Amino acid sequence: MKNYANKGFTLIELLVVIAIIGILSSVVLASLSGARAKAGDTAIKANLATLRVQSEFYYDSHANKYGVMASSTITSAGLCSATPAGLYTDTTIQNALKTALIQSGNPTSAYCASTDTTWSVSIPMKSDSAISWCVGNIGKASTITTPASAAAFAGCPG
Repeated sequence: MKNYANKGFTLIELLVVIAIIGILSSVVLASLSGARAKAGDTAIKANLATLRVQSEFYYDSHANKYGVMASSTITSAGLCSATPAGLYTDTTIQNALKTALIQSGNPTSAYCASTDTTWSVSIPMKSDSAISWCVGNIGKASTITTPASAAAFAGCPG
């Protein structure tokens, strides 16, 4: 009788272990993708909260005006494309917008608008691009249906 005790694991045993590891890793990866999307949503909200604070600094230091412009798309540089001057030319605001756009993953549906007395920004959420996070000078942040175009962006609801 031969002694097989020193041979190690059989091929079947190894395949079973590899299959179990594969199943467990797929479960972990599936749960991580949801966590990544939620983290992206949180980062968008945090950056737009920074924008809200910075906009009030801008308003106070620029004769109580935000700067007039029509609704426009936010560029990848964090600029509102129709802004000749005003709130969206501030470097800190541009950086907050740029970071939020990166987190969103959908920069072509990000919109901004302002008048001398109001402003608002809408950036799609990472977890669902049909929903956007909208902030403005009204002091309230909320979710809205992502506008179809810059012209359709009427600002955040009051």
